[in-house]
Formats: sequence, structure tokens, C-alpha cells
Amino acid sequence: MSAKQQPQTLALQRQLIQQLSDGKTHSGEALAQLAGISRAAIAKHIDQLQQVGLDIFAISGKGYRLAQPLQLLDMAQIKQLQGAGRPEILLQHLTDSTNTQLLKRLQEGQVLQKGQAIVAEAQSAGRGRRGNQWYSPFGCNLYFSMYWQLQHGIQAAMGLSLVVGIAVARLVERLYGCEIKLKWPNDLYASHKKLGGILVELTGQTHADCDVVIGVGLNIHMPASGASMIGQAFTDLSTEVESPVNRNQLIAMLQQELVTTLPVFEKKGFAAFAEEFNRRDEFAGLSVRLTGSTEPQYGVCCGVDLQGGLLLRQDEQLKSFYGGELSLRGHND
Repeated sequence: MSAKQQPQTLALQRQLIQQLSDGKTHSGEALAQLAGISRAAIAKHIDQLQQVGLDIFAISGKGYRLAQPLQLLDMAQIKQLQGAGRPEILLQHLTDSTNTQLLKRLQEGQVLQKGQAIVAEAQSAGRGRRGNQWYSPFGCNLYFSMYWQLQHGIQAAMGLSLVVGIAVARLVERLYGCEIKLKWPNDLYASHKKLGGILVELTGQTHADCDVVIGVGLNIHMPASGASMIGQAFTDLSTEVESPVNRNQLIAMLQQELVTTLPVFEKKGFAAFAEEFNRRDEFAGLSVRLTGSTEPQYGVCCGVDLQGGLLLRQDEQLKSFYGGELSLRGHND
């Protein structure tokens, strides 16, 4: 696909998705007439959309339909829900990674407003912590990245991912009545399964102002294909709550929640949030394994300290750790 063709292709695919979003069956002939292209070209575009995670059924002799109706992101609706004076939210159809897009703008020297955000319908190269892939199918979940700036350097960001997790948990509970737990250092859990994750990326000097990109991925209605793409137990909001999830509302309110919460973190540090994190700790009291750049550490999870470090009880001693990946300790470990 050439650079000239890409915008036209994306526009045509957006049009196709809009037609299919009602969940009804649409004939290939009708879709082709509407788009002004051949039925063979429609089939090619449908195949490309399936590759980015859309559950589209091809029904012999009838046409195409989505597995379920799809609510598309709507920039006009998001702006209305934001209210006046809020930082800009940019909507992208398909991107590599919303975090990458914000980091690229910073590298190009663009001046961003604190709270400015990018959201996408799908990501082709979504990232989790330590370079792990984040499965990002089209139109199913929340892919959200927001810019912030912290004074006093990178050290001021200690505990930031935990605070973002608390902010997301508060919002989801308030909107949907769904109890949210947190896993150190960056995961959200519901019903003891992973619901979402947070990726905080920093650029800047050790003691100067620090640019921060905060990425939030939240499962809303994971397609059936997700089970083969995700290597751990997961859940989504459509499973956990009865009321429908309006992604446009969630985006506008998540931005507001973060813009309200982060100044408290800047002023008071993580200590103001430690008690709430410990109340929400998914692994509290459980035997765990901490892996990272050094030898694995084993112990009983005892929450976090006032700087956001993981507390492990090892041989009757309580020790703090500030980096690594946490997992449940298996019987054979």
C-alpha cells in the first residue's frame, strides 16, 4: 500500500465499518455499490479488517456482518462530553501505538498541553511493559495515551503508574459499579482476571522537567480471537458489568479523572495514595515471585511502601523492591 493510497484506503475502510456497525448482514454487492469499487475489492478490505481484530462473518450467498454491533469512536461526541476548555483529544483510526505517537510528537519538538491525549480504534504495535505486545483489536477496547509533565525530574515519577491505576479504578467503579483491584506495578484486575494495563514512559533529564506519556489499555469487549492472543487469564467490562459501556464517555471521563488526580500526586507524592493501593492490592497476602534484572525474589506480598516500592516478607523480614515483574508463585517454583 503506497503512502498516497493509504488515506483513501483508511477512509474506505472507515465507511465499511460504519455500514457494518449495526450488526446486520450487508451484501457484498450493496457494499461495493456504496463504496464505488468491485465486490472482489470489498472482500480484500474485509480480509484486512479481520486482520486487525474485527470479528466479521462472511455468510455464503448473503454477505458480511459483524459478530456484534459496534460503537465507533466519535470525535464530536467526545468533545461534547469533555466540555469547554479541556485539553485536546486526537482520534486515530489505526495507529502503531498511541504512546509511540505522543512520544514522536515530543521528539519532533512539538509543545503539548498537559492532559493532551491520543486514542485509537486499533493499534498495530501496541506495547505493554518491557516491550511486551499489547493485543489491540479494532473497535473493541480502550487504547488511550495522555501527555503530562512533572517538575523535579524523573525521580518525581516514582509510584506514578500505581496512581494512574488508582485513578482508572476509581472511574470504572464510579461509572459501572465494578470492583477493581490492582497488581503492582501496572495492571488492573476484576474477578481475579486481568482487565487492563498501564504503560508510563518518561523522557527528560534526571533533575529537570520530565515529560511523561501515560498509556492505558482497558478491555471492553474482547473478541473471541483474544483467547489465542493473550497468554493469561483476562476479562473485559462487558463481562463484568450489565450496563453497556460507552467508549466515547469513558475516554472523556478518563482524561478528566487523570487531570484531576495527577496534580494531587505532584503536590503530595505517592504517600497520599499508598493506603488506597494497599486496599486494592490483588496479590496481598499471597506468595509471589518477583523477576527482573537480578535473581528472582520470593516472598509474601505485603502491599507497597510510601514511595511505591513493592513490600515482600522474606524470612520474617520486610523488604522493598522498586523494579521488576510480579507473578503468583507456582507450586513448583
